[in-house]
Amino acid sequence: MTRPLNIAALGIDHRHIYGMAANMVEAGAFFSKWWTDGTPETLDGFEKRFPDVPRAASKDEILNDPEVDLILISAIPRDRADLAIAAMEAGKDVMVDKPGCTTMAQLDAIKEVAARTGRIWSVDFSERFEVPAVTRAEELVAEGAIGRVVQTVGLGPHRLNRPSRPDWFFDRDAYGGVLVDIASHQIDQFLLFTGSSDAEVSMASVGNFANPDDPGLQDFGELALRSDSGHGYIRVDWYTPDGLPTWGDGRLTILGTEGYIELRKYVDVGGAEGTDHLVLVNGTRCEKISCADAGLPYFARLTQDVLNRTETAMPQAHAFKVMELALKAQAMAEGGAA
Repeated sequence: MTRPLNIAALGIDHRHIYGMAANMVEAGAFFSKWWTDGTPETLDGFEKRFPDVPRAASKDEILNDPEVDLILISAIPRDRADLAIAAMEAGKDVMVDKPGCTTMAQLDAIKEVAARTGRIWSVDFSERFEVPAVTRAEELVAEGAIGRVVQTVGLGPHRLNRPSRPDWFFDRDAYGGVLVDIASHQIDQFLLFTGSSDAEVSMASVGNFANPDDPGLQDFGELALRSDSGHGYIRVDWYTPDGLPTWGDGRLTILGTEGYIELRKYVDVGGAEGTDHLVLVNGTRCEKISCADAGLPYFARLTQDVLNRTETAMPQAHAFKVMELALKAQAMAEGGAA
């Protein structure tokens, strides 16, 4: 293929579509068209960012376009699986916003269609793929800077921003539960840094402690993971106070047998300005490391995967496993079976 990768979007209900599309364009893709159902809260922001990209008259216009190679999906979470399946059945590869699905039945259907069609189903875990500090941390771990990783602690606090939230945000079945919706990010990072292909959910809980008038909202969640390679603890919430200058103080601590790495992804409270703060401590070093040139390789790699039918951006099995574990954790927390 000599022309640029042709991308289109189905569903723009979550603001993550801004980064998904912009980063693919930055990687050289041509954003040809988009479609969404109705007028989501994100519409104005989307049109301001991509004023020259036309809106398709229907989703079938995109699905039936032979020029479209990759479809980006950031619809309401409960609708993402059906859109992804339709895209793969139409011969398109897919990049979906997290969570890629909201039920185990959806995940099973996605697996079946991906296997049968040979199409790529990739989840843009933005707290890894859109954070240069994580890129740098992955390089340091691969170099052996902290020895063998034995544990990750991932914290994913978020600001509620109630006035800007659509009705589906407060509907448990629409967003899939707080562990599926948010903690899938941290599960992804646990598997990556511990080198795990599978894990057991050893503890999971969810709650609504600050928003009693919204019974469908889970504003707190936690879980623990263990595998043959390591252990992990994850906490997510919707409690970020207004005093913080960004939406959440997302952190990741990677503990190795010979040192540790701490990431303060979006803000360093009381410290340096800016984002992507990484601290490395080992037997010879105790320093803050620049991540300015680390880059976001996922998007260029996914482009090449679509063109060359490879798995350099993220192994397909990894994407499936992250969502499987998130769904199992959610079911455990709610007292049921996945």
